[in-house]
Amino acid sequence: MGVVEDISRAADRLAEADAVSLISHIDADGITSFSIINQALSREGIPVTPVFIRQLEPMTIPHIPKDDTLKVFTDLGSGQQGLLEEAEIRPEDVVILDHHISQKAPNGTEYFEVNSQFYGEEYQKCSAAGVAYLVARRMNAANTDLAKLAVVGNVGDMMARETCRLTGIAHWIAEDAEAHGHLKMMQGLNCYGLSTRALHLSLSNCDDPTIPGISGKPAKAIELLCRIGIYDTPSASRTFEELDAEEVQRLSSTVAEQMIANGESVERLFAEQYFFLDEAEKTPLRNASEYATMLNACGRWAKPYIGAAVCAGDRGVHYREAEHMLRHHRSIIRELCEYILETGVKRLGTIQTINIGNRYPDTIAGIGAGMALSKLNTNKPILVLCEVEDEPDFLKVSMRTYEKVLRRGVNLQEALCSAAAEFGGSGGGHNIAAGAYIPKGCEDDFCRRVNELIQAQLDAGPANR
Repeated sequence: MGVVEDISRAADRLAEADAVSLISHIDADGITSFSIINQALSREGIPVTPVFIRQLEPMTIPHIPKDDTLKVFTDLGSGQQGLLEEAEIRPEDVVILDHHISQKAPNGTEYFEVNSQFYGEEYQKCSAAGVAYLVARRMNAANTDLAKLAVVGNVGDMMARETCRLTGIAHWIAEDAEAHGHLKMMQGLNCYGLSTRALHLSLSNCDDPTIPGISGKPAKAIELLCRIGIYDTPSASRTFEELDAEEVQRLSSTVAEQMIANGESVERLFAEQYFFLDEAEKTPLRNASEYATMLNACGRWAKPYIGAAVCAGDRGVHYREAEHMLRHHRSIIRELCEYILETGVKRLGTIQTINIGNRYPDTIAGIGAGMALSKLNTNKPILVLCEVEDEPDFLKVSMRTYEKVLRRGVNLQEALCSAAAEFGGSGGGHNIAAGAYIPKGCEDDFCRRVNELIQAQLDAGPANR
């Protein structure tokens, strides 16, 4: 069946359900895809039992209600159909809305899934939130207000990172949000914090690409902004969003000229930005990337329900709690980043590794790795190992890299999944950011194997992959 038929079938099954158990992942994509389906079902008067889990695995299977409700999985499920089969969950009770690699149940049980990887190039860069939105929109055309959450999920799951903009059906969803007055798209510098951070901090923290003489140097960023008249004084503070069109052009031209003068490409200097005009200015909810960060903070600190409440429109108690978690999240991430840099990484041939043990939660290891990588050798992916509190026999593996490394043929998801399987573990994720669980005791051999696989990818090159 094609995408239209699959979306219609999913929408019909959800709309016809007497009750739904909604099982979702805890990251921004998981929380937004959950929220889209939860709100769509609630508007139809269908009761929902929410279940958030960090990973669909044997230890979390018991969290799935053993009843006659329709089990809807968002942002997980496609790669764990064997577990559903083992748990004897009936296929007629399951709908999977996902974008991860599908792995069929070994004994032939067929679970219905709408997976963006099934439908060709236009759907490849669409996260689970995008899939959920298409289903919700098919359920009721009035659900177009939920497109905003799909944009957050897509951006939060790095669907825009490779090309510096959403593409394919994910971009169509953003256009749908804009057409209904929920979103403004504009070209801007490829920096974080354009709605909340002082502009000199956004510029100095830019790491993809790095800006010669500016990245890592807030004082130099202030000098530049004063020189071109964006700041009146060195103590001034403006956000990117506060600039008018002429100021944006002036700043963009100056930064581009500085990069070209230093022999750097401007290919990744600019990116499409997604602003939500119905949210308060200078808040984390004002643009998609910062909104996603807040949701990730809620999920990583075991409060995904708070994130879901914010997605549902709570701007009171739950939003204030989400703000608190965001501040805490950023503080701990900074600590982790500093620890990685101060401790130092072990350099193998093609990768750099570090084992942080139990010093920091496994839920933030990947984020800290990404931040630390900007201050290490950005040509080599970073691999971070850490202990898992509720799984003492396993280690969590997180890997991060940059787009420039992907262009040389590297795919972290492929390497981690392959290596983890060889050592009795499992992996998943994306080409630019991936994770795995492996048994304790094999970590040195595992890292060497990942290094070998990455080297093989580099040897093959992008043309042969």
